[in-house]
Amino acid sequence: MKENIDDILEKAARRDGMLTPEGYFEDFARRMEASLPVQPWETEMRDTREGRVMPAGFWQKVRPYVYLAAMFAGVWCMMNMFDMIRSSGDVTIPGNNAILAEAIADDSFISDYCMDGMEPDDLYNDLYEEGFQPASLKNF
Repeated sequence: MKENIDDILEKAARRDGMLTPEGYFEDFARRMEASLPVQPWETEMRDTREGRVMPAGFWQKVRPYVYLAAMFAGVWCMMNMFDMIRSSGDVTIPGNNAILAEAIADDSFISDYCMDGMEPDDLYNDLYEEGFQPASLKNF
């Protein structure tokens, strides 16, 4: 199904004179290289092409190991963060949250903020259903 370029041009019936001369790209690289001035870094590169290899610097030798160490340090920090988040536990249980346990132990706080229209038995039942243990308040 591939069509020849001449067939496409004939179908388009358009020849506006934008054609490249015959053999233009065959020696294009040689002509371009001859027209550009020689740069100092090109002579160093020619030395490496002839077999002389430039020695690798300290950073080029150490860089892969530094990147590897940085990657492992990042993974270690990430795992520690996940462990800290996981081990902090549920702060909504009063036994795990010192501030909440202190507020519950204060009768004036309970009566002012929590008991508005609620019976004390309802409050204690809700706390027990959530896993509250009264013995945990003795530590605070």
